[in-house]
Amino acid sequence: MTSKKTFIAVIGGRQPSSEEARLAEEVGRELAKQRAILVCGGLGGVMEAACKGASSEGGVTIGILPGDSRQAANPYVQIPIVTGMGYARNVAVVKSAQAVIAIGGSYGTLSEISHALQSGIPVISLNTWALSKNDQQDNSIITAQSPTEAVNKALSLAIN
Repeated sequence: MTSKKTFIAVIGGRQPSSEEARLAEEVGRELAKQRAILVCGGLGGVMEAACKGASSEGGVTIGILPGDSRQAANPYVQIPIVTGMGYARNVAVVKSAQAVIAIGGSYGTLSEISHALQSGIPVISLNTWALSKNDQQDNSIITAQSPTEAVNKALSLAIN
C-alpha cells in the first residue's frame, strides 16, 4: 500500500516579477523533492514557474484550468483539468489542496487566499498579500522568508 500524497497549491499572478518567478520555481522544485503534488491554476506566470520547478525534479503537477481547452495549460502541467468556470475555478484550486503557498499576485490571488482561509486551509505567504481589519493586523496568512521555509510550513500545516 502506498502512502497518501500531500497536495499543495501554489498561487500567484500571471505577470510576476522576475523575483516572484524565481521564488515560484524554487517552491516547485522543493515540493517535488519532498514528494508533494503541486496544484495550480495551470496557466502562465507563477503557475508556470512553479510547475517548471516541480517538473525539473520529477514532481507531479496538476493545472485546474479556467477555460475549455487542455491546450491552454502551461507546458509543465502534467494533469490538466478543464473547468470552463473562469475565475470560479479558483475555489477548485484551493479546495483541492491541503495547504496553499501564495507568491505575489493580484486580486485573483487574493480571492484564492480568501477561499482557502474561509475553508480552514493554511496559507503560506512569499511576498503576497497581508491582511488587516479595523486597522489591526490579521495574522491568518503565515509568512515565510524563503521557498524552503514556505514548503516546510505548508507540509507541516497541511490539513487531512
